Amino acid sequence: MMGFFMDYRAKLRRVSPDDYKRLRRFDMERRPYKQWHILRPLTWLLSFPSVWKRRLRVHKRDMEKIKPPFILLCNHMAFIDFKVTTAALFPWRSNYVVAIDGFIGREGLLRFAGGILKRRVTSDVFLIRHLRTILHQHKNVVSIYPEARYSLIGVPAYIPPSLGKLLKRFKLPVVMLRMHGNYLSSPVWNLRQRKTPIEAELFRLFTPEDLLGMDTGEIHQGIRRAFEYDEYAWQRDRGIHITEEFRAEGLHHVIYRCPACETEFAMRSRGSILECGHCGKQWRMTSLGQMEALDGPTEFSHLPDWYQYQVEQVRREIEAGRYRFEDEVRVESLVNNRGYYFAGNARVVHDNTGFTLQGDPAYFSEIVHKSVRSMYSCHIEYDYFGKGDCFELSTMNDTYYLYPLNKVNVVTKILIATEELHQLAQRKESARVVIQPE
Repeated sequence: MMGFFMDYRAKLRRVSPDDYKRLRRFDMERRPYKQWHILRPLTWLLSFPSVWKRRLRVHKRDMEKIKPPFILLCNHMAFIDFKVTTAALFPWRSNYVVAIDGFIGREGLLRFAGGILKRRVTSDVFLIRHLRTILHQHKNVVSIYPEARYSLIGVPAYIPPSLGKLLKRFKLPVVMLRMHGNYLSSPVWNLRQRKTPIEAELFRLFTPEDLLGMDTGEIHQGIRRAFEYDEYAWQRDRGIHITEEFRAEGLHHVIYRCPACETEFAMRSRGSILECGHCGKQWRMTSLGQMEALDGPTEFSHLPDWYQYQVEQVRREIEAGRYRFEDEVRVESLVNNRGYYFAGNARVVHDNTGFTLQGDPAYFSEIVHKSVRSMYSCHIEYDYFGKGDCFELSTMNDTYYLYPLNKVNVVTKILIATEELHQLAQRKESARVVIQPE
């Protein structure tokens, strides 16, 4: 069945521009269901065998007085996260905030199972209403994955401060599910399964009284502390050996910059080897997830440090006013649950003003602009269904998957730049101090 869904999602549909404009769109206003009782055994059947096979252990603390309704925050690393969440919450049921591409080919099933439709990185005016329905009317659990994408390198993604405002609004208990091992078993840059154990921590994060006595900044700091994790440190400290020969294949998607020669987008990988195609330097990933140079110094043995080095280089480009991405892209629009529709080619520019997408007039009635302030992150995919790397832009009515046609292995840098531009804008806004006259 999973193979059917994957094939369904991979299919690209083509219609005339006029027919494209008349296509039925996802109904974002449709109220969510409380998970049907008849589907609860199905969710357990789909979840428990997988997590038992992986020897899941759930460590619970401060959960004695917790019962629905409450909000569950979860870190996000792989598809198995949803199965771990189901097992950790047993016997309670939950509604899940699910990204829009999860509804392709199975919208009815997901809605009846409690799925709440959400476009990534958008200010969804309907989400608050849907959460209120689940929490206050249905008295159910709501599970939220605020990182909004799988972890790229085994450490947390950026979480917007607006989440603190959301939690304070509902004044309900907040629980954290922090998972480990899911990323190592199936990293987003190579989804082939590795044999690794998994575990999770389920603990109370805030009580309603905590939320009432804290401002949103304090709540946000508490959320950030709860989301602190480092999968490679966790692997190393527990002595978990990943011996599969393909353990570094695909790593060049995330680690795109060579620290030896400073060249971007020339990295390549095979087996357990990461290599710069420009200067030829090679690094080997050990069975404990550490990097070691085959010749010369090892610049970064810990992969999150290597990724952070790339972040710092992008930050310097932005601060110097040198960051700019521009390319022609193929546009696939996710309009409804039937999947992706070809929407012509377009020109996209990403700079310190945000994203500007100028599409084929036959499909686009106007230029799409997404400001820096409106996007705290950018969803990306690597070799998405064999169609190439892509990044995603969403409006309130459409979600566009954009495939660069000329530039290679650039989507990770686009994501980093999106987050850095947004955070820079926030810092500048916070630095503006207006002194009112007495």
